[in-house]
Amino acid sequence: MSSWMNESPETVARILEQSRTIAVVGLSSHPWRASHSVSEYMQQAGYRIIPVNPNETAVLGERAYATLEAVPEKVDLVNIFRRSEFVRPFVESAIGIGAKAVWMQETVADEAAARRARDAGLAVMMDSCIMREHARWLREKKS
Repeated sequence: MSSWMNESPETVARILEQSRTIAVVGLSSHPWRASHSVSEYMQQAGYRIIPVNPNETAVLGERAYATLEAVPEKVDLVNIFRRSEFVRPFVESAIGIGAKAVWMQETVADEAAARRARDAGLAVMMDSCIMREHARWLREKKS
C-alpha cells in the first residue's frame, strides 16, 4: 500500500465535469496501446483529446504536438501515459501551461511530482485509470 493520497471522489467528479480539453502525454497511434483505447473512450465521451507525443503527427483525428508547451489552446487536464521516472518534467509543464489537473495512469506515480503539482494548485490523480473513473462517475451520476 502506497502512502500517497489521490483526490476525493468529489474532486474526481469535479475534474471530470470541468475538464473539457485533455492533453494526453504519450498518446500512441497504435490501437492496442492503453493510451489509445483510453483516449478514444474519453473522446467518445465528449472530451477534446490533444495528443502530446514527439513521435506522432496525428492520433484519433487530432494533430499531435511534441510538448505540452506547443499546444496552442488551453488545456484543462494533463493525462500522463509515461513511466513514473519520466513524469516530473510533464508535471512541471502542466503547471507552466496552467492546467487545472494532472492524471497519472495506472502504474504511474511520482509522489514528489504530485506534491509539486498540488502545491501549485493542481488536482492530482496517480496510479488510476481515467477511463475506469469516468465510467464509475457516470454510474454514480445515474443512480
